[in-house]
Amino acid sequence: MKLTRIETFCNEFVGFVRVTVEDGAEGWGQVSTYHSDITCQVLHRQVAPWVLDRDTTDLDDLLDFVTEREHKFPGSYICRAMGGVDTAIWDMRGKVAGKPVVELLGGAPGRLRAYASSMKRDITPEDEAERMIRLQGEKGFTAFKVRAGAEVGRGQDEWPGRTEEIIPTMRRALGNDADLLIDANSCYAPPRAIKVGRMLEDHGYCHFEEPCPYWELEQTKEVAEALTIDVTGGEQDCLLPIWKRMIDMRAVDIVQPDVMYLGGIARTLRVVRMAAEAGLPVTPHCANLSLVTLFTMHLLRAIPNAGKYLELSIEGADYYPWQEGLFEQDLYRVEEGHVTVSDRPGWGFDIAHEWLARAQYRCSDAA
Repeated sequence: MKLTRIETFCNEFVGFVRVTVEDGAEGWGQVSTYHSDITCQVLHRQVAPWVLDRDTTDLDDLLDFVTEREHKFPGSYICRAMGGVDTAIWDMRGKVAGKPVVELLGGAPGRLRAYASSMKRDITPEDEAERMIRLQGEKGFTAFKVRAGAEVGRGQDEWPGRTEEIIPTMRRALGNDADLLIDANSCYAPPRAIKVGRMLEDHGYCHFEEPCPYWELEQTKEVAEALTIDVTGGEQDCLLPIWKRMIDMRAVDIVQPDVMYLGGIARTLRVVRMAAEAGLPVTPHCANLSLVTLFTMHLLRAIPNAGKYLELSIEGADYYPWQEGLFEQDLYRVEEGHVTVSDRPGWGFDIAHEWLARAQYRCSDAA
């Protein structure tokens, strides 16, 4: 089926995409969050001209065509925009087939273990532990991720001593049976990263995310080779040749593509296959409660090398006010530390009509 129309509904933080094909079938997706108004402009100017009036059957070929036509503009915004078209096409396919996307991907609806993912650094270790204990009791989480260092911090901590304090505090608070993960967000050079990694190993952590600047693959590989804890990364990377190099050199032990940063499900599946061939698990990045988490849920229920859990942000309106009022239904109900992929056709969501009415609207049609 040829794509005949692309519509976007956005604000600065999030943007939804509706596609229509020649027989009138429709599907909804999302561009990546943050600067989504700019991403939607890129979609209409630099993606829509190359996908409208073209067949949607082979998504890999369709999206490769976009990157080829826009070869002078590689990088994040093109990929973030393509992800809106890709995810909307998957929704359309599911609705036409009367199946959830997870089934189109070869999986089945059902439960996924989730880890409670904190986005905060401006929180004391004691307060962080307190809210994780509360979530452990109320939602049944058995895995938790907190933050180390400062974000892209050039080796500095959020405040002196915070990292050294939060590592043992979380273990004491949550007990020996909890899986503990930590994210350095590109903070450290290898010597400091290895020192922090040793502390993590001493306290039984299982996941050390993005210890070094993410673009310095050799540095990350040095840390991974020095430690027994799993060193993870990849969320920021959107170019497939970089993914191939990262996996071929085994810079990380677990790969973490972000479906929306990378350009959608089809491109993410290429990374999944690269990782599978290398024997590496995939634990995607999905650090907010827009549709990126829902897309990732369907993906994880379908791929053979899925990691142990889904990232699930625990931040609400105080941290992400733009998340409020997006959907007509609750998409991320947590029970016994798990979330559930539904059997509704497509992605199985409905955008709130009130939100759409307030959004910036734009439409591109086939000539």
